[in-house]
Amino acid sequence: MALKVLSALDTAKTQWYHFKAIIIAGMGLFTDAYDLFCIPPIMRLLGRIYYNKRQPNDTVFNNNDNNFVIPALVVTALVGFPLLGTVLGQLLFGRLGDLVGRRRVYGLSLMVMVLSSIGCGFSICTSPTCVLVSLVFFRFLLGVGIGGDYPLSATIMSEFANKRTRGSFIAAVFSMQGFGILASSLVTIVVCAVFNFASKPDPKKATPDEADIVWRLILMLGAIPAAMTYYWRMMMPETARYTALVELNVVQAAKDMEKVLAVSLSQIAEDEPDILSVGQNPASSYPFFSKEFLRLHGRDLFSCAANWFLVDVVFYSSNLFQSQIYRRYIDQKYPKYKVNLYQDALHVAELQAIVTICSTIPGYWFSVFFIDRIGRRKIQMMGFFVMALVYFSIGIPYKTHWAKNTDVGFMVLYGLTFFFANFGPNTTTFIVPAELFPARFRSTCHGISGASGKVGALIGSIGFLWAAHGQNEEDRKTKEIKRSLMGLGVVCILGLVVTYFFTPETTGRSLEENENENENGNEQHA
Repeated sequence: MALKVLSALDTAKTQWYHFKAIIIAGMGLFTDAYDLFCIPPIMRLLGRIYYNKRQPNDTVFNNNDNNFVIPALVVTALVGFPLLGTVLGQLLFGRLGDLVGRRRVYGLSLMVMVLSSIGCGFSICTSPTCVLVSLVFFRFLLGVGIGGDYPLSATIMSEFANKRTRGSFIAAVFSMQGFGILASSLVTIVVCAVFNFASKPDPKKATPDEADIVWRLILMLGAIPAAMTYYWRMMMPETARYTALVELNVVQAAKDMEKVLAVSLSQIAEDEPDILSVGQNPASSYPFFSKEFLRLHGRDLFSCAANWFLVDVVFYSSNLFQSQIYRRYIDQKYPKYKVNLYQDALHVAELQAIVTICSTIPGYWFSVFFIDRIGRRKIQMMGFFVMALVYFSIGIPYKTHWAKNTDVGFMVLYGLTFFFANFGPNTTTFIVPAELFPARFRSTCHGISGASGKVGALIGSIGFLWAAHGQNEEDRKTKEIKRSLMGLGVVCILGLVVTYFFTPETTGRSLEENENENENGNEQHA
């Protein structure tokens, strides 16, 4: 017997509250992307500020990375510790979301992000080593907050949405990452342009005294949008599905939904007040750590975790490879240009903004538009397949052609990987775990799937960094990039295989239908 309040949610027309929930939930993803993508230009600034090898009497400061190489260990810490924090945050907040409620811990994850973003800017010590250690610590805490936001945002949006447009709503939340990427680029451009305009270059100083403020300001500005949504997160009611199906309080669920749905309480109140939930029976009371959970949901959890692991290996490696492309392109475009540190970071941010506008954001919004028309599974397979083709097409001839010609053709092909990552597995792996599992395990399973992804991100990022870092021989570096591109193509093929054999389709079905299908033993895996 279906609860009226859940039926009302599944059939509700799109309302203002849905769009409000997208913005509120999406700010965490916005902050996540902002802090991830502001790092490439910030790394350029840190290299010039703290690892500058130019002598005081040098008159020319050229655009040569060898002048300001950040040690591999420092780069690894700056990239790796936030990802470790994200793994911890996804597991911790994901589990808390099921144990104590989505709303109760939702504001906490956002507050951790806001405070740690501000803390990154106040990484003030007496030595460069101390500054970077402090920065790594605050970025680890930032990762914890970001990690917590993933399962909570996806779960809350899935439980508020109707079944007809649920995929589009969750994808819209995730698409806020695209605007976060663009915002990080625009903020970097504006801040660097202002400081560059206001600075008075001293030929005896490679690094202006005020340069240390720039990267701190860029990091701290990322906290503003998230802080602005904190109040609205605290005002959100608990989701009706959690209240009715986990807390078993149908009356309160109806009262909460009356506040956000355009229906009266009489329309969604149960005729039998003692009814608890949909299909509640002793057989469905199994704990998370049980053979019954493994039998009913183990395949789905493996599929979600494996696909997210594979796509993040590719996605985060590509982001780091992106910075390599930026450097090559800038060095070719400005071979004799006397680039100061502001202009250096600004050029990186400009190219990043172009890729975001032309490729990344369109990919997110293609998913928003087509996810409920085409289906999650087909889009995920298509994304993995096209990404594999592109990586092979630029990887196989890389040494003989692309290494010598980082031209528009390469940039277009490379941009397609970001388009089909977002109009593909990067978006669908965020959506599917929020739809497959019972309400009492939904946030936990999403957290586990996301944590698996961030382990993949850690492996891909650190592996790429150590493969490419400090290689001064051009031929050797070219070989490593070629191998990396080919390896990413192979990973995409693995993702295609896992999706084909293990991933079910959830389009057009209510969350309870997906749950009951497994618990009744009827498989929908194609």
